[in-house]
Parts: sequence; structure tokens; C-alpha cells
Amino acid sequence: MTARLIDGKALAARLRNELTSRVAQLTSQGRGPGLAVVLVGDDPASAVYVRNKIKACEDCGIRSVFEKLPADVGETQLLDVIDRLNADPTLHGILVQLPLPRHLNAQRVLESISFDKDVDGLHATNAGLTLMGVPHFRSCTPYGVMKMLESTGIELAGKHAVVIGRSNMVGKPMAMLLLAANATVTICHSATRDLPSITRQADILVAAVGRRAIVTADMVKPGAVVIDVGTNKTPEGKLAGDVDFNAVKEVAGWISPVPGGVGPMTIAMLLTNTVESAERAAALA
Repeated sequence: MTARLIDGKALAARLRNELTSRVAQLTSQGRGPGLAVVLVGDDPASAVYVRNKIKACEDCGIRSVFEKLPADVGETQLLDVIDRLNADPTLHGILVQLPLPRHLNAQRVLESISFDKDVDGLHATNAGLTLMGVPHFRSCTPYGVMKMLESTGIELAGKHAVVIGRSNMVGKPMAMLLLAANATVTICHSATRDLPSITRQADILVAAVGRRAIVTADMVKPGAVVIDVGTNKTPEGKLAGDVDFNAVKEVAGWISPVPGGVGPMTIAMLLTNTVESAERAAALA
């Protein structure tokens, strides 16, 4: 058996086409969505991610504002920039690209973003609302994974979902969204004993730890849906996931690739959150 591919790139393209129509409608009403992206420092990977996000905005007709700050910027100066963006009624989303330089308190910075503009879904208020099952903004990567699972047509209710990883950005919100879909959820992490015995029980397996090929074929239940959130570099400099793709695809029923899987969906859901924010603002006007 060879697994069916969950093509995140193709799915993201379809979602972005739908968003383009919604953006056009908002723009025709004089309420076009706007997204501010804040980049601190000169990290090459972060710069690429920011360029991709801005390009995606342009492709959908979303206005983008780019704030580039030096690596040694003071925290007070950064918070002043965010305050200014919070106060701008033409901006419906604010994204601060992570990671931040070590001298900045990332959580304090994220909490300074208005929860109504926190399109990354990382503000404590949005995390709490997701926990309560009434999300305002869903964290982009888990939101994208849920759309990928939806595309398979598999009913999640009653399925055993195993999430490897417990980060605030992916692992924890991923578990909450799966739980809201009535899956039975297990979270595994660095202190989990006998990881393979748990992953072999999973109908849905989401790998999000950032360790190349940590999930091998003998860890996967035949026919399971395997979603690879990992982004790692091979010794040759190529992008690779947390899943041993070539081996696991011969066991799983569905599998997402790296690249071309979760990555494009994360950006698509960032745009979705921004458009949803603009639609909420238009409804309240």
C-alpha cells in the first residue's frame, strides 16, 4: 500500500483563490483587509518567510505593511511600533516574525498585540478561547492541518489522534482543535516513554518536534493519516520533515510531504485569519 498524498500546496492555492473573491468584496466596500508584518534583525530564514507572506498578501489583494527593525532594537521601541499598528483601523492583522533576538521578551511582545489583530493566534486570550472551544483566531499551522485533514474526507470524531510536540505555536493548539473535532487526543513529548507504542495506536499522527525523520515506518499504524509539520535541513541543505517520508508512505493511508505540505497551508491560514478579521470589523462598522 502506498499512501495518498495530501497536497498542501494545491489545497492552499484553492483556499487563496476563494480568499481573493472575499478580499475583492471587502475592497469594493472600502474595507479592504490590511496586514502588518514586523521583522526584527537580519535572520535569512525569517527574511524569506516574511517575503513569502507579503507576496501571498499581494497575490490575494490584501494590503501589507512591512516594519523592518534592527536586531538591537530596544523592547520599548518595538512595543511602540506595535502600539501604533494596533491603533491603525486600516490594519486587521499584526504578525511579529519569530524568533526574536534573545534580548527581547517574545511573550511580552506577542501579548502587546491586540487580540483582535493577533492573526497568528498566539496571544494568551486567543489561546484561551481555543482551549474553551470558541476560537477567535486559530493558530495558523494547526488551523492549516485541520483543513488538510478535512480534505481527506475522514471523519475525526472518535479517532485516536497523537500529536508529537507540545509547543505553544503548534502542539498545544493542535491538540485543542483535534479535541474540538471530537478526536481522542494524546500529546507526546521529550519525556514520553516508549513513543513508538503510542504512535502505533494513532489513526491520526501529527509530528511537530523539529527532529528529522523521528517518525519511522515501524511507528505508524497501517492506514493512518500522517501529517508532517517538521521543517529541518539535511546535510545537503535540503528541506526535510520529522517523518521518514519514503518509508512511512508505504504504511500510511494518507501522508503530507515536506516541502509542499503544511508550509503553504500555514501562510494560507494567516491570510484567512486576516480576511476573517476584516470581515468582523466590517460587520461591526
